[in-house]
Amino acid sequence: MQQGIFQQQHAADVEQLFEQVFSDAEGAEEGRTIAELVHNLITTTPENDLQGFVTQSNRQLIASIFFTPLTFEASSQPVLLLSPVAVHTQFQGQGIGQRLIHFALAKLKQQGVDLVVTYGDPYFYSKVGFAAIAESMIKPPFVLSQPEGWLGQSLTNTKMAAIRGKSSGVSAFSQKAYW
Repeated sequence: MQQGIFQQQHAADVEQLFEQVFSDAEGAEEGRTIAELVHNLITTTPENDLQGFVTQSNRQLIASIFFTPLTFEASSQPVLLLSPVAVHTQFQGQGIGQRLIHFALAKLKQQGVDLVVTYGDPYFYSKVGFAAIAESMIKPPFVLSQPEGWLGQSLTNTKMAAIRGKSSGVSAFSQKAYW
């Protein structure tokens, strides 16, 4: 298996992967919703604001993740949002998602990214170094339907500090339904 950087040539396969994984897990409607989110991320996010990573096995795309900027009214600290993440259903439970996240975080650290946040399953993300953060510490763009899923990780040797001000993400995440 090989981890690598998302390329535009992966777009159709990545969209299909997300639709299949989320359909298998949560139903066809959720699969279509997440595939649409991924499509919008790929097609509407400026190239320098979208960082994607993939895992391939025998030339088959089996995992993908994306990072986009989260900006704050009162801070210029570089913060990235990790979302969404998908590992092909047949390959889940083998640590592939964890390895891909570690690979991506190492690349982002080399680029000088200080902090990554995500909104997801605390059990899964704790395995790759994420910890719960209060909405008052780092304000998400919208009120969260499941606040326990708001997680962060410092990519430096310093502890996460509060960031003041309202946050906003790229246009693909501008729908309250994702939060």
